[in-house]
Parts: sequence; C-alpha cells; structure tokens
Amino acid sequence: MAAKQPGTTELGENCPKRPRLDPMALQPAPASHPHATDLIEEYDIITEEDIEEIKDALKEGKMVEAASKIMENLQALENSRLDIAVTGESGSGKSSFVNAIRGLGDEDDGAAATGVVETTMVPTPYPHPKHPNVTVWDLPGIGTPEFQSSTYLEKVGFSRYDFFILIASERFKSNHAQLAREIQQLGKRFYFVRSKVDADVHATKKRRPRAYDEELLLNQIRENSKKCLLDEGIISPQVFLLSSWELNKYDFMLLEETLEKELPKHKRHAFLLALPNISLVILQKKKEALQKQIWKLATISCGVAAVPIPGLSVACDVAILVKSLSEYRQNFGLDEESLNKLAEKVAKPVEEIKEAIKSPLAKEISRDLVVKMLTKAGGGALMFMEYLASNIPIFGSLAAGGISYGTTYYMLWSFLNEVAADAHNVLIRAFESDI
Repeated sequence: MAAKQPGTTELGENCPKRPRLDPMALQPAPASHPHATDLIEEYDIITEEDIEEIKDALKEGKMVEAASKIMENLQALENSRLDIAVTGESGSGKSSFVNAIRGLGDEDDGAAATGVVETTMVPTPYPHPKHPNVTVWDLPGIGTPEFQSSTYLEKVGFSRYDFFILIASERFKSNHAQLAREIQQLGKRFYFVRSKVDADVHATKKRRPRAYDEELLLNQIRENSKKCLLDEGIISPQVFLLSSWELNKYDFMLLEETLEKELPKHKRHAFLLALPNISLVILQKKKEALQKQIWKLATISCGVAAVPIPGLSVACDVAILVKSLSEYRQNFGLDEESLNKLAEKVAKPVEEIKEAIKSPLAKEISRDLVVKMLTKAGGGALMFMEYLASNIPIFGSLAAGGISYGTTYYMLWSFLNEVAADAHNVLIRAFESDI
C-alpha cells in the first residue's frame, strides 16, 4: 500500500476544520459519556451558517411548517438538472469520456457507442445511471460535413447545456477555437480536454525507455496544446490532460476542482454526487456535501408525518431515513451493483473487496435496521441535544421534538461517517494504494 500523501485526509478521520461557534458555548459533557471529547470535536461539522439556518427555520417553534419548507429546499436540490455537453472532432474519444465521467465502461449497459469513425450523428443524452438529474450529452463531431463549426451550436441545441467539454486527442485546431469563441460569446463556459494521454505516455515509454520522463512529457503535451490554441487566437487557454481509461490520473482532479468552483451552488452539488468514486479526495468531498444536508433531513423526519416508535422516546418518519441511508450507500459505491463492477475492474473477487466494509451495509437498508440504529444513537443524541440547547434556545422548548431531532441527526451523522470510512477502505482494498 502506498504511503499516505501529505495533505490527504482519510475518510475515517475528522473532516478539515470549518467555521465553528465559540467552543466555550459547549459545556463539557458529564463523565458518564466516555467519548465526550471526541464527540465535541465532531461538532465542527455544524457551521455558524447551519446554526443560523436552523434558527430561521424554527424561530416560531413550528416544527411541521419548518420541515415542510426544508423539504421543498431539499427536493429542489435533488431535482436540480445538470446538462454537460461533450464535443470534439471525430475519433477524439468523446464517447469514451461520456462513459467514464458516468462511471461506465464502453461495454456496460447504457454506455455511449464508441468507434474509430464518427458514431454520434445527433445530440444524444446519456443520463447518469444513479443520478438521473445529471445528463451527459454526446454531441456529433465538429468539422464533419454535416456539422461545420459556424452552424454547429444552433444544430445541437446550444441553450440546453450548462457547460461544454471540448475534446482533442492530438492537437487543437481552428474548429475547436471557433467553437470556443462562439460558446463564450453566448455566455456559457467551455473547457479544453486533451484526451488519450495514456496512449502518448505508453508510446513514448516504449520508444525512448532510457530518456523517458513522464512529468516532462505531460508538460510538453500541455504546452503544445496551449500553443495550438494561442495560434488560433484563444487568450490564456487552460488545457486538462485526461485518460478515459485512467480517470484518476493526470488532470481530472484539476478539472473537477475547476468545475466545482465555477458551477452554481445547486448544480455543483449534483455534479459532485454524480462523480465516479475514483479517489479519496472525491469521497471526502461527497462526505462533506452530504454532511451539510443532515440537519435538514433530521428536521423533515421529525416534523413531517412523524410517528412514535415503540420502545423509544423519539418520533420520526422512518421511510425518510431509510431513503437517506440507502442514498448514502449508493453515493459511496457500496451497493451490490457498484461493488461488483469495481471487483470486475480490478480483477478481484467481490467478496475480497466486501471484507473492507465494517458498517451494517452488507445487507439492504431496512426499517428494522433503522429502528435498531436509532436505539443505539440514544447516548450520543443526548450530548448533541445539550449542545443544541446551549446554542439554539428554541430546542429547549421543543421537548420530545428536540429529542427526536437530536437522535435522528446523530444517527445520520454516525452512519455517514461509517459509510465514508468504508468507501475509503474499499477503494484502498481494490487498488492497493491511497489513490
């Protein structure tokens, strides 16, 4: 196993520090809580912004009304559409990229057709297999007789796309530059991708084994691509080097960071959750994105159609919790289908990979399992409620509603940490390195 790289964060560890409330506001927990210090540290996941949102939602003490508003917010986030256009010249690897960005191989069900000649004759939508609100569009190759760059955008339905990926497998030409200028004039973003970099690396290593220097080669490819675009009049072009067969290598994470920074907030959330789980960095970002939604889910579960659970001092909508926990499992690639595909990709028995899973994810999430987890969450929930009561006085007057909220929140938070840690361990087990 490779050594942990400086600056990486393991999913099982505390997440990076975020803005927090005055730590003095949280009184030390009673000695009866053996892990009090650890729990207090974990409250860093609640930011000042989160606290203000909770206060606003509950300022009149009307839990059901607050939960309904929050549910609307979550549904809007869940249904937020993201349409990504992928284009380039025929044979540049467009369709393979469409598949790779959705976590599919070229032979998987739902994959875009690939080939050495142009196989895409009309704009073709490919919904993400697990996030149907995210669609990657495989556009016809630019520069073909049917699709000249001067009329290309009109023919492919420019307005429906959020941004464009312009792909070249050798050198960027005038068609790429002209299309980029027209996209920019119409107020949308585009990103240049130099594909099939793995083929260049392999060929150079074979031809010049003694003089081979991968970093130097990649820099030469990058600078040559920029020069081609500069010669075509593109100012300060940024080019991302990628391989659809090894998406975790080269510049994919840089492209991901750029898109994350430039997309609107609601579309950024959709993009992040739809990314293939190919690195520990992506897993960490998914964990942080889902953490921000926990207080909303807890409020909805305890405020809308809340049902008392026999034997527990909480009332909540177990169906909402079952759905949320199942989605955590899927987002981190711990569902049966994802594990089987991963095992096939790395040529290992799926049972070997499953050995890395420690949380109750070996079986399907069920109502009985959720009730059992709510029971276990009781002790930590009491500490969490003490924290909330000291910072948000309204919780002190919510009585049973507050207890239900604290229990539900603590359970979701605990389970998310568990599945994130499992995903971390599964990835390392599969690739035998901290990728």
